[in-house]
Order: sequence, then C-alpha cells, then structure tokens
Amino acid sequence: MLNTQKRQLVWEDWRSQLQHRISTLEQLREWVNVTPEEEEAIAQCQGKYRWSITPYYASLMDRNDPSCPIRQQAIPQLGEFKTFANASEDPVGDTEYRKTNRVIHKYPDRVIMLVTEACAVYCRHCTRKYHTTDLEGSYFEQNEALAWDQDFRYIHDHPEIRDVLLTGGDPLTYGDEKLEWIIATLRKIPHVEIIRIGSRYPVLLPQRITPKFCQMLDRYHPIWLNTHFNHGKEITPASAEACDRLLRHGVVVQNQTVLLKGINDNLETMRDLLKSLLKIRVRPYYLYHCDNVTGVSHFVPSIETGRAIMRGLQGYMTGFAVPQYIITTKLGKIPLWEQQVHQQGNGYHLENYRGQTMPLYEDL
Repeated sequence: MLNTQKRQLVWEDWRSQLQHRISTLEQLREWVNVTPEEEEAIAQCQGKYRWSITPYYASLMDRNDPSCPIRQQAIPQLGEFKTFANASEDPVGDTEYRKTNRVIHKYPDRVIMLVTEACAVYCRHCTRKYHTTDLEGSYFEQNEALAWDQDFRYIHDHPEIRDVLLTGGDPLTYGDEKLEWIIATLRKIPHVEIIRIGSRYPVLLPQRITPKFCQMLDRYHPIWLNTHFNHGKEITPASAEACDRLLRHGVVVQNQTVLLKGINDNLETMRDLLKSLLKIRVRPYYLYHCDNVTGVSHFVPSIETGRAIMRGLQGYMTGFAVPQYIITTKLGKIPLWEQQVHQQGNGYHLENYRGQTMPLYEDL
C-alpha cells in the first residue's frame, strides 16, 4: 500500500518530484528491498555524502536486485568509503583552473560555469563528488551570496571565450526564470557564440523538460544540451519524450556516457545503449573513462576494458553511433582509443576494424 508521501506526489510535476525525493532509509524501503550493505552505506553517508533519488528514477530500480544498474547509480554503496590508490577529490583540475566563484577556464576558447551544486539525484559516480561533501560548509552554500557579476565580467573580459557550458550540480534544478536570466546575460556578451547545458534531468527527472522551458531555450539559440544516459534501462517513454521536446525546439541533444564497472562495462550493454540512443535521436558523443575520484573508485574499470569495447563498436555500428572514448585529466581530455595509423618509412600503415592492413603513401 502506498505511503502518504507517494499519495501526495503529483507524478508529472517536476517540482513535486523534487519535493518528494527519497532521502531516508524509511522512504527507500517503499521502493526496494534494501540490503544490509546498502543500509550500512546509507548510515556511513550521514555527514559525509549527500544522497537523494527522484520518485521517477526510483521507479526504474529493480526492487529485489541490488546489482540493478539504476540502484547502483543512485543508492549509496560501501565502495564509496574504501581507500583506493591514486584516488583524488579533483582529478580533472576544477580547483586548479577556477577563475571566479563559478567559472573554470581550462581550454582556450571555452569555459565551464558551475552554476549550482544541487542535483535531483546525487549520482554515486559523480566526478564532482566534492560538491556533495562537507554538508554543513559546502563551497556553494558559503559563497552563493557572492555576486554573479564577477563571473559574467570574467567571460566578458576574455574575448577568446566563445563557448560557455552551464553545469554543476545540475543547472535545471533552477526554475525557468533564473535559468533564463543566466542565459540572457550570457547572450548579451558579443563573443559568446554557443551556450551549452550539461544536465542529467532528461534521465533522472524528464518531467523537468516542460514545453515552457523548451520555448524559453528557443529564444536563445544556438543552445546545445549534453545529457548522460549510462544504461539502456534509463531510456523510457518519458525520457524519450523529454529529448524529443528539446529537439523539436531546435536544441541539439548529445549524450555523454561514463564507463562504469558492473553497470555498462561490457560490449552487449554498450551496444544496446548506443542503438537505443539513436532511436530517440540523441547522438552518442563521449564515452568517458570513469575518473578515479575519491568515493567513486569502485566504479573504475580498466582502460583495456574500454578499448576492447571500442574495438567491438567501430565498424560494427554506424559511425555517428560510436562515441569518442576519452579520459578527463588536469591536462584536458585525452583520447584512449587505439591508434590505427602507424608511420612506416615514407608512408603509413593503416588497420581497419577487422585487423586488415594496407599501406598508404604520401608521395605525389
């Protein structure tokens, strides 16, 4: 029998979904049969890591199987509290390249704006897990009052910046009015050509992709949205409809999958995901090697696992279905797929997806 919280939930209202997020053990028991290991991990999260799950995303979890890919991504695990060699709180260098409260400038022509640290679901594999630590004194909570002017001023004063990515946290946690203010302010900066939004809400809270929100984005093109499907189970009629609504309003939707041990680190699962993405007109963009982040290392597969998956994709699927396999470092994004062009004498040695080879000479 549904509890009071579920009865009060308005399923199609994204704000109601946020209001009724699962964030206690008692609430979680309404959705799954919690294992002793999950219960212990939740207890250890107290005062260390945030966790919450939207009812929508919880509805995708297998009630009885703790290895369910949705459960593993959403419910705390004991692996988060183990010590792993070479793990780092910030392996991608956010803190090193931070120029203002919100602006990270790592690449010459583009910046990231960390507009919030709040999410509807705190993914257990998050690269920015430091956003969900030190709950009483988090960076954004202490500094949210700092004027946005310095962030916009930095972008305005650097004319080489042509591309701004809004991320966090998840920018779509804000309402339309606040998001439009951010986007409209960026659009007033002459050299900002492209605005991108990094959001997992099409996956975790598709109700957020409302007609009104899409109509707002339509006024500020070109707008790109990079989302984050990790498993075919996440592609539902609701998430497909959210992506379709964005596309029909001219928003380019691409996907960035993270390669996660025990979730999608096998060829069959990855092929199924990529094929399913194409069916909903979302282009696979990146396959990220999971970063060795403190609290995330238990999800990190071997690089050879990722390279083997890429060998099983290239040539066996249409070209735009195959993402770029990369790792994000303090030096930037580094490709990890195999080189298939080798210099040999005064020419090159080429190898195709079947291992067949041929020479290529540049002498004209």
